[in-house]
Amino acid sequence: MSGMRAVVYSEPGGPEVLRVVDRPVPEPGPGEVRVHVHVSGVNPTDWKSRRGGSPFPEQVPGQDGAGEIDAVGQGVRLDVGQRVWIWEAAWQRPEGTAQEYVVLPEEHAVPLPDDASYDLGAAIGIPALTAHRCLTVGKAGRLHPGSLKGQTVLVAGGAGAVGHAAIQLARWAGATVMTTVSNPEKAELARASGAHHVVNYRAENAATAIRKVAPDGMDIIVEVAPAQNAELDQAVIAPNGVISVYANNGGDEMTLHVSSLYWLNVRYQFVLVYTIPHDAKRAAIEDVGAAVAAGALQVGKAAGLPLHRFPLERTAEAHTAVESEVVGKVLIDLV
Repeated sequence: MSGMRAVVYSEPGGPEVLRVVDRPVPEPGPGEVRVHVHVSGVNPTDWKSRRGGSPFPEQVPGQDGAGEIDAVGQGVRLDVGQRVWIWEAAWQRPEGTAQEYVVLPEEHAVPLPDDASYDLGAAIGIPALTAHRCLTVGKAGRLHPGSLKGQTVLVAGGAGAVGHAAIQLARWAGATVMTTVSNPEKAELARASGAHHVVNYRAENAATAIRKVAPDGMDIIVEVAPAQNAELDQAVIAPNGVISVYANNGGDEMTLHVSSLYWLNVRYQFVLVYTIPHDAKRAAIEDVGAAVAAGALQVGKAAGLPLHRFPLERTAEAHTAVESEVVGKVLIDLV
């Protein structure tokens, strides 16, 4: 095996800085595995990192992916031929998943059940681990069937990748799940994801609709747009509730009514998946793996998350689709 195709960039900028190159196939060192990548997932952090630039002379984008281990280094427990999903391949490393083969530490490759598709594997990483953290910073700690029984969860933007994962994980854990969307098409996707109740905030008063279903308020809010939704979140959060913020859609600054929140003992938790505590990351990987094995996480339009596919040579178009906020999950096919 002499060479492989990879997408790289060497300077910050738009999608035009991405280029396809031929590279030698890397060899795994001690504690490392080499994965033959079948599908690479594209996330907002990929284009944001590209625009910000990499500290490395040449960067391969792509945190998430799925494929098959085809070589292992010394001291590795996983076997050649093992199907795996990959998380944070490119975090503080120059080697992401937008290449035919990637070498990474063994712990970044997680066994993927035979009945789980590579598409699902490539869609897990950042979205599902983020959703897990958002759902567990309150009372739960861990997710498993029944861990959120009796809890109400509101997912803002339920048609997005993190929102989709949050709906499915919350349902699996036994919560009553509501979500807000901006149009009927997204409402249909949110219902397909498993949301019990869907509110179109452009067609009705969201706070009134949410309180009608859950008079005591929401125990957990998974928030993608904290500035835009600050007033709504404060209107529907339950006493001792948690508002988990994982993105800054709509702006970096928000106004809070402090006295209302402290009377309710409300907690705001900001979530960046890369820097959450190590124990929380390991718990998320284990719990998400259990959800995958149980069939609780699904992708595709029928499951509420349409897939948009691009070949490796069109990675720039894949980045543009994510940056343009296409509804669904963007994947890059390498096999």
